[in-house]
Amino acid sequence: MGFWAMKDDLQHFLRAIPSMDELLSLPWVEQLEIEMGREAVKSMFNEVLTDVRRMARDGGADLSSPVLDLVCEQAKRLMSRRASASLTRVVNATGVVVHTNLGRSPLPDVALEAVVSAAAGYSTLEYSLEDGMRGHRNAHVEWLVKQLTGAQAALVVNNNAGAVLLSLAATARAREVVVSTGELVEIGGSFRIPDILAFSGAKMVAVGCTNCTHLRDYRDAITEETAVILKVHPSNYKIEGFTESVSREDLAALAHERGLIFMEDLGSGLLEPLNVRDLGSEPTVRDCIEAGVDIVTFSGDKLLGGPQMGCVAGSAELIGRMRGNQLLRALRVDKMTLAAFEVILRLYLKGKSDDIPTVAMLRADDRTLRERAEALCGAIRSVLDKKSIASVDVESTATDDAVGGGSYPTSRLPGWGVSLSMPGGVSAEKFAARLRACRVPVVPGIREGKIVFHVRTLQKGDIERISGAMEQIF
Repeated sequence: MGFWAMKDDLQHFLRAIPSMDELLSLPWVEQLEIEMGREAVKSMFNEVLTDVRRMARDGGADLSSPVLDLVCEQAKRLMSRRASASLTRVVNATGVVVHTNLGRSPLPDVALEAVVSAAAGYSTLEYSLEDGMRGHRNAHVEWLVKQLTGAQAALVVNNNAGAVLLSLAATARAREVVVSTGELVEIGGSFRIPDILAFSGAKMVAVGCTNCTHLRDYRDAITEETAVILKVHPSNYKIEGFTESVSREDLAALAHERGLIFMEDLGSGLLEPLNVRDLGSEPTVRDCIEAGVDIVTFSGDKLLGGPQMGCVAGSAELIGRMRGNQLLRALRVDKMTLAAFEVILRLYLKGKSDDIPTVAMLRADDRTLRERAEALCGAIRSVLDKKSIASVDVESTATDDAVGGGSYPTSRLPGWGVSLSMPGGVSAEKFAARLRACRVPVVPGIREGKIVFHVRTLQKGDIERISGAMEQIF
């Protein structure tokens, strides 16, 4: 086809693009206007029209196809996506317990009930029933954190990055913070310790080397401008081989000898030992406090198993400074988060941490996981038998699961799952895409060309949800 002929086809195609009035008069548009509003529908049509014109000019559209059909097809796809809630429940069958992309820690039913109660009406968020006047939102959880950690005081904010930022801004603005080079970590979402230090107004002084930092490195770096010695738990990586680091007890002694603050970013905070053989031991918040750490920051939604939030525990005097810092208002948590966190803390206080889904998943034993895998295997086979499908191989299989959330990066949790071998022509990746497109999306693992449903991370009702997805696909 010659250049001029192609140009004529393009002009004809562009002239055939329907007007907005024509599109809005289509029969199927009326219901969408009721659901989403006329202006929103017009905005989406404009988006589609712009995209169609661009595709035509770039050679990405079939210029011989009916233009109205092309516009309607793209508009229906876009509007269907926009008309549906995008934040929806999924089945996590990946075996990654604290899955950052899938919302991290699911909450127990008692916490959900507390969230609904707090959200459904008025509450005592910042009101004291005893005094009949304004109260403090932090009061709902501070006593509980103190009991569980041994800290003098505690403060909650919207996440651990906020906890670190607030702590540094309140204690080290325009002054020096000494930190090991080997602890200048980057955590998911581009959270970098050097950037947080800079944003807080503190001046970073990195000491030691990537693999070795000695006590003398900290001691030699201290000047009259030093305010804080910072220890950062390298939760999402591990250096092995020729390494050396300084214990928190020695750092605490040095800091207090020089009149400095010793702060530790613990990351995925533990309130009690997990006691899972394959994971080894990690320090709890209480361990840090008892070792002499003045300020400990940690997450509420990782190993602790609560909602997304961050917590600062430690010295009453230092946390008092944070209460008066203007950053606190920008970082404060809402009533639903507080309601959920209070329930989680009370479960720990009662010795009922196994009622917290994240903790229960991490502690699940081999027998429980194997039985769950057999139950899922039977449910999937039942669907395939009903559909007279014999081309899909289904079997229980051992798996390697993971803690996730940047915790225990080199540790694998032996688990169980169910593997599916697809018939020829259907790759595991294509079948996984079909699972994600189901009414209740299922996110599986993929191993050696097979779909693998890891059962460790399945919640109550998920076996039925996976069965429903298989019914929908087949």
